[in-house]
Amino acid sequence: MTLHLTPDPGLRRLADGRILIGGAPCRVLRLGEDGARLVGRWFRGAPVADGPAHRQLADRLVRGGLAHPWHDAARLTPADVTAVVPVRDHPAAAALPRLLAECAATVLVDDGSTLPLPGAAVRHPFSRGPAAARNTGWRQARTALVAFLDADVVPVPGWLEELLPHFEDPSVAAVAPRVCSRSGPTALDRYEEHRSPLDLGPQPAGVRPGSRVSYVPTAALVVRRDALERLGGFDESLRYGEDVDLVWRLAAEGAQVRYEPTARVHHTPRATWTAWARQRFGYGTSAAALALRHGRAAAPVRASAWSLAAWAALTAGHPAAAAATALGSAALLPRRLRSVGVPPAESLRLALLGHLGAGRQLADAATRAWWPAAVPALAATRRGRLLLAASLGRHVLDWQRVRPGCALPHWVAARVADDLAYGAGVWWGALRHRTTAPLRPDTGVRDKAPERP
Repeated sequence: MTLHLTPDPGLRRLADGRILIGGAPCRVLRLGEDGARLVGRWFRGAPVADGPAHRQLADRLVRGGLAHPWHDAARLTPADVTAVVPVRDHPAAAALPRLLAECAATVLVDDGSTLPLPGAAVRHPFSRGPAAARNTGWRQARTALVAFLDADVVPVPGWLEELLPHFEDPSVAAVAPRVCSRSGPTALDRYEEHRSPLDLGPQPAGVRPGSRVSYVPTAALVVRRDALERLGGFDESLRYGEDVDLVWRLAAEGAQVRYEPTARVHHTPRATWTAWARQRFGYGTSAAALALRHGRAAAPVRASAWSLAAWAALTAGHPAAAAATALGSAALLPRRLRSVGVPPAESLRLALLGHLGAGRQLADAATRAWWPAAVPALAATRRGRLLLAASLGRHVLDWQRVRPGCALPHWVAARVADDLAYGAGVWWGALRHRTTAPLRPDTGVRDKAPERP
């Protein structure tokens, strides 16, 4: 089937297309004249030829986040997919086999429901957790692909047809659709519609640690069955984060995971604020286990040591030192990128954007993963309170951007509660595992040398 490429919305092309800058983390790729003309034709709609040199360059663009693939057809069909639905005390799941009738089979796994679920293919006598239920389900499958779906997910018709073409690339092990929260009349419904951790946005992406989309949830995820066999499925010791762990293990072995937002499913948010806060807390508890398994992939902040030093100086009340550190490090980047032809003005722009991005990450971490230590420390001084107010100001900017249909104070209160619940979970998990790993920043990502073909 024919492969096409579309440029990432954030891609910058300089020097008549010979220099490509983009991806997350940001990278620089330099092309010769022939390569630049070839990539230009691809971005204008020409298909990628089957030759190994063309496919290798296309793969580099895709894996670097500079471009996104699409195929005009797929050999696999929904009949090559088995849907696996783990269920515990959720009677609405009984309707899913009808919604997924195009699949080869739908395997409902009753994970110890109080009342046995009619139509379940397998029943656990007691609840063993979602990872174990999914493992039980996919091992029943005899198809090439397995689609994991939560019991409260409703697929949009045609969702599989949007995902299956990605599997034309044999290196793609899993593809996820966009998981949208169902709209509803309550304030919680309106908040979740815009801030659900399952909704990863409208832009396609490669999924890997450190990228713009670093994980995808198993609320809806299609995976090759042989990849599950190779990795042994989900880690059943994880109550939360087992989906992130699976995706990161796939990425570690070199497989691709794609996020395809043109495919959509709808997910029902928690019914009460208490259940919602408990969910966010649970998500936070997974950070420690993930950090122990995957190291820097679970870091709450990814920034250069220069950026962290500049922001630390500003926080400590030394704006001149902060400016000197930021500008001094920014002045070094043109020297590093001169060898690949990046103009000095562009290098400075990248450096300053890196510092600003680090500031946004630090603001997120200070009021989210780090808040039990950071918020009291900042609140103790006038300067700290100003920085804390600036950190919280990003919630106001988000409210102006999304216009969620609720009053600004309600939106900000929900955002703060969201951060507090998640951060409390991070610290609880860190204490339980006796590790600071999920709290430590990663300073190595942005210090990598620019990439050359």
